[in-house]
This record gives sequence, C-alpha cells and structure tokens, in this order.
Amino acid sequence: MIEAVVFDIGNVLIEWQPERFYDAAIGPEARAAMFAEVDLHGMNDAIDRGGDFQGTIHATAERYPRWRAEIRLWHANWIDMASPVIPRSVRLMRALRARGVPVFALTNFGIGSFAYARTRYDFLDEFDRTWVSGHMGVIKPDPQIYALAEADCGLGPGALLFTDDRADNIAAAAARGWQVHQFLGPEGWAARLVAEGLLNEREAQ
Repeated sequence: MIEAVVFDIGNVLIEWQPERFYDAAIGPEARAAMFAEVDLHGMNDAIDRGGDFQGTIHATAERYPRWRAEIRLWHANWIDMASPVIPRSVRLMRALRARGVPVFALTNFGIGSFAYARTRYDFLDEFDRTWVSGHMGVIKPDPQIYALAEADCGLGPGALLFTDDRADNIAAAAARGWQVHQFLGPEGWAARLVAEGLLNEREAQ
C-alpha cells in the first residue's frame, strides 16, 4: 500500500532546460559548440553533490576562457533555466497534502541553488520531507540516495510512489522496490494518482 508520494523537482514541478536558455541567449549553433566542448551537466552534477554553487561555475568558466562569459550565465541567470513552474504538478502535490497523504521531495539540487529556488517558489517549503542531494553528498541514480531516503522516513520501499522524469532515476528506485512513475507530463501523473486511489478526478485537475 502506498503511504507516501515522492516528487522529483526538476522537469516535474519546475522546468529545467539549460539548453533552451542558451539557445535563446547565444543561439543554437554557439550553444551546441559550447556544450560539446564543456561538460556543463557534469559541472552541475558536482554542484548537486554539494559543490559550491558560484565557485564551481566560475572555476569551470576559468578553465574555458573562450566560453567564460557564457558559462558564468549558469550562475547569474540560473533562475531563468529553472523555470517556469509546471502548475498542474504543483496542484497535484497540494491536493495530495490536502488529502493527508505525506508528500516528499527527492531532488538532485545544489545547496546554494536550492536555497535560491526556495526564495522564488513557495511550494518548495510545503513538503513533509525534502531530500536535497547537495546536503546528502550523493545524487540520483546512485542507490545510496534512495537508501538514505528510506532510512530517514522509516517507510519500506514498497510504500513509496516516486515520480521522476529521468528513466535512470526511476529504474534505480524500482530496483530497490519503490513504486514508480516516469513523469512525461502532469496528465499522466494525475491519471496514475487517480488510479492508485490517492486522488479523485476532481482533485486531480
């Protein structure tokens, strides 16, 4: 029986599309060249493991002087990459809480970037438990992050229903026995919550 619902944040509650931001900022050709030369997602993974938000980005920028100004935008314009909100997902999270269903967050997020996001998105303070990779020192899909979440909440894997947009994160949770849903949009997630009896059709709108 499901006893708690676990949300990823990026591309589930908030869109996270750095490439889209850079396409608009510097053009698709320059963006493609920069991303081919610089492992920006690897840089972000280092932040999500607990690295300093600004320091990690600026150090990377110094290693690639050709792209120094553009890489620094990852910090200066970060909130433009982590937007907009996915409104129906937020409504679903709040509907679950209104029904008395415990709602947790398990997210790959840096310490500094998550603190910043909380100043812009009030719903990030509404979870019953929030597991942020930067504070945990490990990122999804490492099995350790799921084990730490289980230990903290005290629920068995089968009692947790987890949604995430990334197939590898979902697979790692499923391998531990979590119930899972790959998030491809709020419509499918709403239907799953109704199918599980956690919300009715009206509440899932």
